[in-house]
Amino acid sequence: MTYSIVARDPATGALGVAVQSHYFSVGGIVPWAEAGVGAVATQAMGEPAYGALGLELMRGGKSAPDALRALVAGDPGEATRQVAIVDARGGVAAHTGARCIAHAGHRTGDNVSVQANMMERDTVPDAMLAAYQSAAGDLAGRLLATLDAAEAEGGDIRGRQSAAILVVNGGKPGQPWWAARELELRVEDHVDPLPELRRLVTLKRAYQASDDGLGQVLRGDVAGGLAEMERGYAAAPDNPEIAFWYALALSRTRPDEARTLLAQARRVEPRWAELLRRLPAAGLFPDDPAIIDRLLAD
Repeated sequence: MTYSIVARDPATGALGVAVQSHYFSVGGIVPWAEAGVGAVATQAMGEPAYGALGLELMRGGKSAPDALRALVAGDPGEATRQVAIVDARGGVAAHTGARCIAHAGHRTGDNVSVQANMMERDTVPDAMLAAYQSAAGDLAGRLLATLDAAEAEGGDIRGRQSAAILVVNGGKPGQPWWAARELELRVEDHVDPLPELRRLVTLKRAYQASDDGLGQVLRGDVAGGLAEMERGYAAAPDNPEIAFWYALALSRTRPDEARTLLAQARRVEPRWAELLRRLPAAGLFPDDPAIIDRLLAD
């Protein structure tokens, strides 16, 4: 009752899954991925164990086709399942059970599989694969373009409700699992989940740029950090959190701009001013009341 995509970016090794369905919180069931291992989408009469077991099998050295064969062979309900797997080497495998609700089908390509069931039209999988293969940009952007193509082709015959995206990096030795997750965003219940998912992806990237930039500033790379924070602010200019921390980074070199940004944040929530006054005790701003008063002056 869903359309989804699993894919690997051969340039970076990143793995991703994206999905949309007329079903509450589809992101809690369909997408599974682990850096350096593989990605799984399990849907139709979705069996979450397919995700966990599929990753376990690939972690143990099985390819995507071998992992899929093992999952399906041990499942008496395989005729109602739809599942797709891509492994860390780019191997791809997909299964659409004989009793999945029409239209149901999948298409595979290099490092990618798209799959859909209960679709309005049988053209959805072909449109998805074409969109992915022609899209530019990073893996997340190509996944989102694929979902948009499915919806433009008619999508789920019941309409729209939830969507999700999960992207992990190519796997770096010694990194904890949470550091590998580049994107993990879900729209649980929404009248138009795909634009909302895209908005969240943009916001996530803005926050990431802001956080990375602030870290650079605190480590002494003021010019590089400000450039990164400016990029984050440009992506989400109405966000008071991003505006506030960008203002603090600008306060020494461009105080007039900092004052304007702080005023923007305070219009949304006046208590940002009190937060600024508390930062010196945490070592995050100079302990100089005169500087703080000037920044907060109307």
